[in-house]
Amino acid sequence: MNPEETAANSSIWPRQQSYQEIGNQTNISDFLLLGFSQHPEQQPLPFGLFLAMYLVTMLGNLLIILAISSDPHLHTPMYFFLANLSFTDTCFSCTIVPKVLLNIHTQHYTISHTGCLVQMFFFMELALLDDFLLAVMAYDRYIAICLPLHYTTIMGPQRCLLLLAASWLSSHLLAFSLCLLMSQFSFCASHAIPHFFCDLLPLLKLACSDTHIFQLMMFAEAALSGVVPLTCVLVSYAHIIHTILRIPSAGGKHKVFSTCGSHLTVVTLFYGTVFLVYFQPSSSYSADTGVVASVVYTMVTPMLNPFIYSLRNRDMKGALWRLLG
Repeated sequence: MNPEETAANSSIWPRQQSYQEIGNQTNISDFLLLGFSQHPEQQPLPFGLFLAMYLVTMLGNLLIILAISSDPHLHTPMYFFLANLSFTDTCFSCTIVPKVLLNIHTQHYTISHTGCLVQMFFFMELALLDDFLLAVMAYDRYIAICLPLHYTTIMGPQRCLLLLAASWLSSHLLAFSLCLLMSQFSFCASHAIPHFFCDLLPLLKLACSDTHIFQLMMFAEAALSGVVPLTCVLVSYAHIIHTILRIPSAGGKHKVFSTCGSHLTVVTLFYGTVFLVYFQPSSSYSADTGVVASVVYTMVTPMLNPFIYSLRNRDMKGALWRLLG
């Protein structure tokens, strides 16, 4: 054996030994979440970072909800949907981050088969709900800017509740159907998921069953839940931009842009990372890319949303100041 092979084997051996030690924690019905299991000596840094991001996410989104609910001036369709988006982001973070923090803190990376499917269901449901709510908010901005005289008639309380209920129901049915199919699969012996939570594509790569029907259904649902809402967003903003360009005064253009800029920033951040991870065949899925992109949309985006919506919105800032006394 030459020196290069000896050095390579010596660098691989500790990693294999680490995975073997982690594997001793589990039985055949458990999965291993190996996303942050390497380099245990470096775990305090991601633990502290993720804990800080989680606390900021909880505090920021709860403040948004409290500010909107306590200020009568914000009892409008736009802020109604924003409060629901903040509530969804809060639940979304609670689905992923506490388990990640517990795994890092205890160095125990197992999750049961049932727990994995439950986590995947709530993750998918809440991510899809985020998706639908962003499309509904774009539609609301389109009506407010392009059809202002009909806004109160079109976006009445009943229409708002109907759009919210349709978003909840659609996300629930789409997530449940995929999780039900996933529960029928048998998985290979390793049960090691190269991710920090039970995401769809890493779990699919471990399946020993035939997944062709599942993948067809997954892409069909991706088209329904991704392309259709994104098209709604793009068409809405195309009409909005066309309307803004017809406004003669620069001050009027700036005022309208300021009401849409926050939402457009969140849409870009959300769809950019989601398309990077999910709109590709499972065979070309990269674990490293998936982990990095997943950190962005599971931790960074929910944390940034309250800042994006509050710092660029004068009414929101005023409500927050009044809430904080």
